[in-house]
Amino acid sequence: MWQDMKDWIKEALSNRWQGLKDWLAAVSGETWKKVALIGVALAVIYYPLGMIWSHKIDDDTTAPMAMVTANAKAGGSRAVDMVSYLIEREVDNHGWVMNDPFLKASSLLDNMPNYQQGMMNAFSRFSIELRDQIGRTRGSSAADSDLETAAGLLPYPGDVWIFNFSTSWLPTASAEQQYRKAKTALDIYNARLAEGVAVYERRADNLEATLDRIAKDVGASTAAVENHIRERSHDWIDFEADDLFYNIKGQAYGYYMILLGLRQDYQSVIAGKELSQAYEQMLESFKQVAVLDPLMVTNGAPDNMIFANHLAVQGFYLMRARTQLQEVGNILLK
Repeated sequence: MWQDMKDWIKEALSNRWQGLKDWLAAVSGETWKKVALIGVALAVIYYPLGMIWSHKIDDDTTAPMAMVTANAKAGGSRAVDMVSYLIEREVDNHGWVMNDPFLKASSLLDNMPNYQQGMMNAFSRFSIELRDQIGRTRGSSAADSDLETAAGLLPYPGDVWIFNFSTSWLPTASAEQQYRKAKTALDIYNARLAEGVAVYERRADNLEATLDRIAKDVGASTAAVENHIRERSHDWIDFEADDLFYNIKGQAYGYYMILLGLRQDYQSVIAGKELSQAYEQMLESFKQVAVLDPLMVTNGAPDNMIFANHLAVQGFYLMRARTQLQEVGNILLK
């Protein structure tokens, strides 16, 4: 009985396979050419249109603060709310594109993923300051568990998809999953803060320490700009200039929005130190970096009369912002 069944299955599969071979033999070469041409045409349409559809450099400096203010809870932190809001905006609303697989048209984008990653780098740096300085009493108390979670997740590489074959063949946590968990941890912390059961030290020395860390991070970016201009500004074509430009633009945008939130959180300190004007000037310099939007990023020689050097312009405002950060920090120390 079992042998008869096996013979029947074998014969059926053999007949199906023979039928498939006969069909393939019957299809003319012209048909295959048409199929190939249709496939190429679809790819030519799909990828450009998909890239246009997916591309989003969101440097709106007004709407996020309005949204955060409208939904803020008394006693919570505006800066923490801002980071949470922007993580959700970039990961879920606009879509995180740095780790998109090649089948998605957005995988060919380069400016948007660099912009998003620059922003996330700023959030990661700030989350460390929350854990180590602002969210604990004088540094002698234990770190807040939710801030510990956020600070551990936000530095996660943005290009990790559900597979990371450089470490394992098994599925892994994607960048989006880690960033969503970090957002949830920040939301829980801020809810506890609003209820009065979490720490958020609104002292001048904490604000000064945070601004100092931001200034150091910005300083590293100005060094990257200077090195790139020195090494590549004489090249006829520089395909990496826009990557650096948009990464720094995202970093500056992230810090600008955080600093807007900190202005609300530390308004009594800023008023008491008579820092309002200096703080506003610092914000304006960050905004200049955040909203720079050339049609095409060029890295011409600094003295070139034809091709602009957008990195040099960006670097100027970035250095100005760093100097003003240090000036505000010096006043806070007095």
